[in-house]
Amino acid sequence: MMILFRHLPSLLRVCLCAIWLASLSGMLHAQARQYFPPASQWEKKAPNELGMDAAALAGAIQFAQATETRRPLDLSDQERVFGSLLGSMPTQRAHTNGLVIYKGYVVAEFGDTAFVDPTYSAAKSMLSTIAGVAVRNGKLTNLDEPVKKLIQDGGYDAPHNAQVTWRTHLQQESEWEGEMWGKKDDFVGRLAFGEGERKPRALQAPGTFYEYNDVRINRFALSLLRVFQQPLPEVFRTEVMDVIGASTTWKWIPYHNSYVEVAGKRMPSVSGGTRWGGGMWINSWDLARFGYLWLRGGQWNGKQILPPDYVKVAITPSKHGPDYGYLWWLNTQGKNYPGLPKNVFGARGAGSNTVTISPDHDLVVVWRWHAGNEAEFVKRVIAAIR
Repeated sequence: MMILFRHLPSLLRVCLCAIWLASLSGMLHAQARQYFPPASQWEKKAPNELGMDAAALAGAIQFAQATETRRPLDLSDQERVFGSLLGSMPTQRAHTNGLVIYKGYVVAEFGDTAFVDPTYSAAKSMLSTIAGVAVRNGKLTNLDEPVKKLIQDGGYDAPHNAQVTWRTHLQQESEWEGEMWGKKDDFVGRLAFGEGERKPRALQAPGTFYEYNDVRINRFALSLLRVFQQPLPEVFRTEVMDVIGASTTWKWIPYHNSYVEVAGKRMPSVSGGTRWGGGMWINSWDLARFGYLWLRGGQWNGKQILPPDYVKVAITPSKHGPDYGYLWWLNTQGKNYPGLPKNVFGARGAGSNTVTISPDHDLVVVWRWHAGNEAEFVKRVIAAIR
């Protein structure tokens, strides 16, 4: 290619170089233009400043405000729905609230976005983020290795569990068998699992069957704790949340009985949800920063928090899941987020507590305590983009 280039007329070579340099400059300038909110503040812009239809966006917000979850404000249905508690619960949740982040700026806010509430299974996507930090730091070098190679606490000794890999944990295809903090993996029993109880079924080989299962996720979280030899909330704070300028109000609460000894110290093992109490309690602003980190490919203002290759595979569907990546919900089949682009992905928690990311639209939407599919709100937001 260089030989051919040298034989081109000098004027043509100058023109080609100028075009290439202009293209490179444009790409670098575009990256430099990306806005990242500093700690404790986030710039707001009127919708029309960014080319949005203000009236259409206002209509989308009105729809969201009118679509609140039917769950009681005092969450008195918690044990009926999920089973006996292992950790604490708030006395009351907030009303529906949310944020719309477009091109990095806040273009809409509604409800009490500063209220610190359980985010339920959105915490699973945070565990995925911590796993990405482990990959970045060289603590996990091969996600297809059996977990037993690093974790030898008895949880993977049985021949069946010895086949579980880090990847199958991340994709909820581990089929890990056992008990965690008093809850058995089979989800059998109304007292323990409430309306989420399931009929007994035969275990499949790890890596061949998807099941959404908080017991197995809690086993994964304990394994990550042993990898870091540090409580996961501390890892998440120092490696992720402090870097992206999150507040200090969020808290990742363990169960009353989920403490283990690691490196000679008593440490809490946190859960991947609030199904049985505890879990990640966080406000909408911090959820928006978390979503914005993933929108930007795991980098924040020039600092690569997560390896790009990890981010790419984390939002790639597994073989057996319902359009599911590494503890992220995907839309490659157009079913999880109907009517939205195929590359939309998001974190989802009961209630519903959701963070939806649309790379095609440079958009992050946080919507909490709503009824129905979050795609209905996001579609209305996208319709306001001109």
